[in-house]
Amino acid sequence: MRFFFLGLFLLLNILTYSSGNAFSPIKGIKTDTVIHKNNENFILHIKKANGPIKIDGLISEPDWEKAEKANDFRLVLPVDTGKAKSKSEVVMTYDDKAFYLGVTFFDTVPGKRIMESFRRDFIFGNNDNVLVFFDTFLDQTNGFSFGASASGAKWDGTMSGGSSVNLNWDCKWDSKTTQYKDRWVTEMKIPFRSIRFKSGTDRWYVNFSRLDLKTNEKSSWAPVPRQFPTASLAYTGVLQWDKPLPKSKMMFSVIPYVFESAVRDFEAGGKTRYHKDFGFDTKLGITTSMNLDLTYNPDFSQAEVDQQVTNLDRFELFYPEKRQFFLENSDLFSGYGFASITPFFSRRIGLDAPVLAGARLSGSLDKNWRLGLLDMQTERTTDQLSRNFLVASIQRKLFARSNIGMILVNKEYMDEPGQQNFNRIAGIDYNLASKNNKWFGKMFYHRSFSPENQGKQYAQGTYLAYNARQLHGAVVQATVGDNYIAESGYVPRKGYQRINPEFGYLWIPNRRVVSHGFSLGGNYYFNSGYNLQLDHEVTLQYKFEFKNRVIVDGGVKNNYTRLSEDFDPTHISKTVLEKGSEYTTYSGFFDYYSNTRNLFNYSATASTGGFYSGRINQIKGQMTYRYQPYMNLSFLFSYTDIQLPLPFEQADFWLLGPKFDLTLSDKVFFSTYVQYNEQIDNMNINMRFQWRYKPVSDLFVVYTDNYYIGTWNPRNRALVLKLSYWFN
Repeated sequence: MRFFFLGLFLLLNILTYSSGNAFSPIKGIKTDTVIHKNNENFILHIKKANGPIKIDGLISEPDWEKAEKANDFRLVLPVDTGKAKSKSEVVMTYDDKAFYLGVTFFDTVPGKRIMESFRRDFIFGNNDNVLVFFDTFLDQTNGFSFGASASGAKWDGTMSGGSSVNLNWDCKWDSKTTQYKDRWVTEMKIPFRSIRFKSGTDRWYVNFSRLDLKTNEKSSWAPVPRQFPTASLAYTGVLQWDKPLPKSKMMFSVIPYVFESAVRDFEAGGKTRYHKDFGFDTKLGITTSMNLDLTYNPDFSQAEVDQQVTNLDRFELFYPEKRQFFLENSDLFSGYGFASITPFFSRRIGLDAPVLAGARLSGSLDKNWRLGLLDMQTERTTDQLSRNFLVASIQRKLFARSNIGMILVNKEYMDEPGQQNFNRIAGIDYNLASKNNKWFGKMFYHRSFSPENQGKQYAQGTYLAYNARQLHGAVVQATVGDNYIAESGYVPRKGYQRINPEFGYLWIPNRRVVSHGFSLGGNYYFNSGYNLQLDHEVTLQYKFEFKNRVIVDGGVKNNYTRLSEDFDPTHISKTVLEKGSEYTTYSGFFDYYSNTRNLFNYSATASTGGFYSGRINQIKGQMTYRYQPYMNLSFLFSYTDIQLPLPFEQADFWLLGPKFDLTLSDKVFFSTYVQYNEQIDNMNINMRFQWRYKPVSDLFVVYTDNYYIGTWNPRNRALVLKLSYWFN
């Protein structure tokens, strides 16, 4: 079976390369020969400024008047034909230290603009906003994104995979937004040293995106098919500089921080422990495209708390990485394998033992090669030995947008002299992305190494997908050996063969109903010989998207499970379902998402059906009210009723999560998040104050408290103060 998918993958790779990926220069531009791309005729010329540019949200300097305009934005949603109703203009210029953007968005519909808060990295669909996507290496895969909402809230992130934006990344830049009756204006100043790019180039790829919620239109300067996000780097236009960019001076910045904490563990009966310490992060620009990050005694207490879920799964849950140190060029480390078979997962580092120090070298060697090296050392604790984590990754661009990469992951225990105690992974991945972005996929092979050196220490997978305007299809094949061990990765289960076909079709009438269509997918797990089925889930879904931004969908599921271990589906009972027992169930679900443009909006999901040897009923959702742009009140809820035959305990779980988010300006933020979780008998309170008194320089005060539900006795409590400053 795997050889069939391998052959199909290779055939599609040959076809997508041969159909339009030939080398040809961009018309009218004197540059090195480049790969032919979409939207090559959308060219914005940028000239050097003759005078200073003041970031005041006015766009009044003479250089703005002379700058070429990017306008006539094309529709992307609800349909991708025609031009946007409201006029948009973007101009750019630069000097020796930074480049500048001036954005003017006119209104055609009267009334208040939609803007939920001043908080950085806002939710895209909840704000009138401008986003800019830069491909500084012309690989149509990696880049940087900047933006602003109508309130003036900033957006910045690194880009990978052709369209994914990691918003946990921050850099030093400036912007100012001004409101007028008929338009809103944003000016941005982005220092060259804040991003990575190739020295000596006179061309980047770029696109400008606008979300206008009052007209319910998403548009872009260079046209993008509606099935893709406007962040798709395959559909960027060309940013042509009037002269090659000079080699940037070495970037060197230090971010020292001091922190103090008071912690008390009531469960262990301890007293309050006070701790004072310091640390620092250092950023060194080896070249304009290669960055060295160093950290000593890092403190991650300011990272936002994870959103809890009711756990009904047999396997480990996944929580995303949010810590700043691990984020830039993170795809070089975490982009290998599949989401459920990844050899390196940075959250394995520092959550069970303090990190002593670390170093990370990452970036582009030239237009074709990228390199990533990471080394982290954790301290020894009463529960954990000291460990060293080493990751080496190298990636080579192939054809228009594809690449091949190799990774080595080594986890070594440092406190056992004379003994071999390690876990290593070596792997190779090939990522396919066609010129028009309709075909994409992945093929990989990874092998683990440990002192025992047992057989079947491998993982392998193939993924191939087609995404057109109305038709979507994909197939996944994966194998994880019985003895494949990735201690530094995320591999929640092993010893299986997986097949996952998907198919969907969409109708786009663009009337009261903008689009509607169905999808059918199956996820099948077998043993290594494909002669015993372990699990399957088959889902049939139908979805409607309305003109007023309401979304409704529903469907049915069929599940089959053969338990590989004894399992308690409630996670609270002493009773278990026995290993080897089999269960076939059917269930239905319904989802509703209200119009997010309204000050009060909500979403809800309801499901009911079989659950192992019994039944399950579940409803979950979220309600949000905003007093824009200063305050957001949200309430997440989940109720799960599990009915299993005796001797299982009665299991009905409430998970409640009220959240208060106050943004007094684009520099002062306060949030309180309460999570009441009956399944784990815990209520968590997390309060977080942030004052950004200088660019990327912060004062954090974080308070967290945990209580038993019912008795309300405290479990543990902590108060942390952290002060950082960016010297650049």
